[in-house]
Amino acid sequence: MPPGLRRGPEPSAPNSRPSEKFMPNQRIALVTGANRGIGLEIVRQLAGNGITAILGSRDGAKGEAAAKRIGLDVPVLALDVTSRKSIDAAIAEIRRRFGRLDILVNNAAILIDGPGGFNASLFDATEDVFRRTFETNVLAPLEVTQAAVPLMLTGGYGRIVNVSSSAGQLAGMGPGFPIYRMSKAALNAMTIILAHELGRGNFKVNAADPGWVRTDMGGANAERSVEKGAETPVWLATLPDDGPTGGFFRDKKPIAW
Repeated sequence: MPPGLRRGPEPSAPNSRPSEKFMPNQRIALVTGANRGIGLEIVRQLAGNGITAILGSRDGAKGEAAAKRIGLDVPVLALDVTSRKSIDAAIAEIRRRFGRLDILVNNAAILIDGPGGFNASLFDATEDVFRRTFETNVLAPLEVTQAAVPLMLTGGYGRIVNVSSSAGQLAGMGPGFPIYRMSKAALNAMTIILAHELGRGNFKVNAADPGWVRTDMGGANAERSVEKGAETPVWLATLPDDGPTGGFFRDKKPIAW
């Protein structure tokens, strides 16, 4: 067990016993930023695999509407990943309702570089863009993971997937969207460190590059569907016990950092 982590208590008090109806052997997953795009599709595919997929959404009402819109009967959890108070409350609610957490998909992210998109320059970057981007794309997944792992440890099982991007690949780093690129490179570094700290047992920590996907972030001209974009994160979220850890994957194949 990594330093600083302690195995949390099993639910015992009446107000902490699982109250949700689900099969005892059914995996419990949390997907952040899941009220649209890739995150929503990850929830849909996980639910299709018989997993209780919790739809994390900054606005709970928007999460409920998104689930209803595509016909999903899944738990919806209000979760603002930029607020530690909201994160802690969300994990406490998962413990109360389900008693455990098996899968975490850190999907929530923003892309606000400007002006010029691919022509955006590091010299034009503002402090506000840097802080907001790193708060959402790096600090948020770190804090969600810090809060979630102790609950995962109670079950001795965990799959953590960080939804990254080829924009953060040092092996192919280029210009354009500089702050977003830097944030995804930092997320990749966090993936490797966390994989080492959690070891090679029944915990798997990996990063996924979904590719350029047709979402609000990716735009209408993107080359991939959300179904294809969600495919690798879902695969990593459901890895068998002998699956890889500490890797970066696209289309279920390892790629260079």
